[in-house]
Amino acid sequence: MSEGLKSIDRAEPEAVDWAGLEHNYGTAEDVPELLRRCAGPDPDDAEDAAFDLLNHLYHQGGWVCPAATAALPFVLRLAAAPQVTPRRTLLELVGRLAAEAGRVEARFLDPHWSAAWERHLPDVLALLADPEPEIRRAAADVIGACADPGEGALPALLSRWHAESDPVTRLDLVLALGNAARRGPVGTPSDEAAARTDEAATPSDEAAALLDSLLAAPEPQLRLAAVLALGDGPRASAAAPAEGRLEIALGALRDPSVELWQRTSNADCGVRGMHQWTASLFDDASPAFALGLMADHPDEEQRVGGLEQAARVLSRWRSPVDALLPGVVARLDDPAAEVRYRAAELLACLGPAAAAHADEVAALLDDTAVRATRGGEAVADAAVWALARMNDPRCLPRLTEHVAGTRPGFASAGAYYGGSTNSFHHPALPALHEVLARLPDHAEALLPAICDRLDPTEDLRNLRRFGEVLAAWGLAAEAAVPRLLDLLEDDERWPAAATALAGIGGTGRAGREALLTRSRTGGPDAELAAWAYWRVGGDPGPALDVLGPAATDEDRVTHTALSRLADLGPHAAGCADRLRELATTEDHWVRTQAAHALWAVTGGDTETAVPALLEVVRKLPTGTYLPVMLPAVRHLARMGRAARPAARLLQDLPADDRRLYYFGGWRGFTEDESIRTAVDQLSVATGRRSTGH
Repeated sequence: MSEGLKSIDRAEPEAVDWAGLEHNYGTAEDVPELLRRCAGPDPDDAEDAAFDLLNHLYHQGGWVCPAATAALPFVLRLAAAPQVTPRRTLLELVGRLAAEAGRVEARFLDPHWSAAWERHLPDVLALLADPEPEIRRAAADVIGACADPGEGALPALLSRWHAESDPVTRLDLVLALGNAARRGPVGTPSDEAAARTDEAATPSDEAAALLDSLLAAPEPQLRLAAVLALGDGPRASAAAPAEGRLEIALGALRDPSVELWQRTSNADCGVRGMHQWTASLFDDASPAFALGLMADHPDEEQRVGGLEQAARVLSRWRSPVDALLPGVVARLDDPAAEVRYRAAELLACLGPAAAAHADEVAALLDDTAVRATRGGEAVADAAVWALARMNDPRCLPRLTEHVAGTRPGFASAGAYYGGSTNSFHHPALPALHEVLARLPDHAEALLPAICDRLDPTEDLRNLRRFGEVLAAWGLAAEAAVPRLLDLLEDDERWPAAATALAGIGGTGRAGREALLTRSRTGGPDAELAAWAYWRVGGDPGPALDVLGPAATDEDRVTHTALSRLADLGPHAAGCADRLRELATTEDHWVRTQAAHALWAVTGGDTETAVPALLEVVRKLPTGTYLPVMLPAVRHLARMGRAARPAARLLQDLPADDRRLYYFGGWRGFTEDESIRTAVDQLSVATGRRSTGH
């Protein structure tokens, strides 16, 4: 029997009423068996058990469960046993719980946790002297992560620092010292504190002096660790000016020794992860940090990371474009396919702002090198997307091949990524239909290939997406009408044709009877058929019979149905009272489309509509952007001078340097462009700005 298993047996976990305790998956009666397996002789099974324990007791955080408190002493005893395989994972569990205890509200913290943590903290501190460097690092990480104590942990950390010789462990110790010191009474050192003798200095003073001194350490990564440990608060400014910290960070990040961080417990990441972590200290519109990382470097990961940081800055701020654009363009000639791809993709994100460099992008149209990713996107695909964003016709031959299916590349479905300010930029391409929809100016060149795909044998999903493209092009797609009329006869594929015909409008009038028949059969697409029937010149009565209830019945109302009802205009005036009610709902999508529909069906009721829409966009000047705000601003612009309160609210937005976005990747850039265009149209419509601005 292993020493770890003996220690668990001696602790008598059976004495705990596990069945009466709770973890993330219900009763904790399975915890004793997981603890025993962690101490078992099979390394793989032990690791699996430790991972399961972490999942059960922590999962995704949000609370510290009663079972976690009860398990703490057993987990720490296992972590201290040399023969136990998953010691590192067990300490990761302890660190996550300790950190979470300092973040959650009191009602989500087991009332016995704090006492248990105080009682067993010496067990964690003892692991700072463990023979295994990996365990010493993990222990330092736990101490750095815990919310309590701060200054009380400094003596043990300082003692370990003076004894530690492992260069990787020293990095974790510096970070732990910084975190612990920030929780203690450490401020800007005064002249009096600086004049104290070593004997009189407190642990806080000693920690502060050590971190300051490490800014000039001979090892680049120790200097970076000190910068990270000091953070970006007043203490950091007193220790070194921002320019000095930037120089230290860039020097260390571009040094080969940056690979040491991959073995730390706290960071556990490579070059690009360290770029991202350090970037949070230089979190303003200045391009200096990204520019420093974009300088030439023999390591491909460094060059990728440089572009990644350029994208991070450009996705958040508008002003750095001029400073960073030349460096991005220079990477179009990089020897690495991944770097060329990312440079082209970032130029696509910038779109019109990068149009002056369309020639350099067009040179990559025959670059068939692919990324080492599951999608295997080609550099040429990113170039096609960039030229499309620049509205450059040189993208058309390649796009025609994509439409015909003779050229791989571009996903069939769009991907959405979160727009967190600290997330990596996602250099993903849009789906093919998302590219095509942005090119109405080139509909004539692309229509023949699309018309060839409008066939009853075509995949239903492809037809639906081509229908969306044609709808977005509107009247420019009228040459496709004959093929669309044929599709109306297909019982499965007609919705794609109806969508396209609704967008194209009156030239599809020959499809009215077929659409009217479809609208009367019920089913999920009856509303689409009724709306398309009206859009191609049908009578308002039959359309209103379907769209009226769909837009106003409490159990059926959707913002899409409300948008379609608005197209009927005064013919739907009988729905006005219900629309007034919906314009005050808490659901902002329903509120937005109901307000617009009310204005449309009443011939201009702005007394209710404008305040309703104003509420939807109220947080926009603070930098908060939600997708519903775009149609809200567009609707306000249609209401003319009555929307002046909204124009006043948003009057400073054009000068705001922040990008306004909700999603990450390319969508964040196009969202910012779209909402700014809409705000400009609102200003013009309300007479607050001339069209020449």
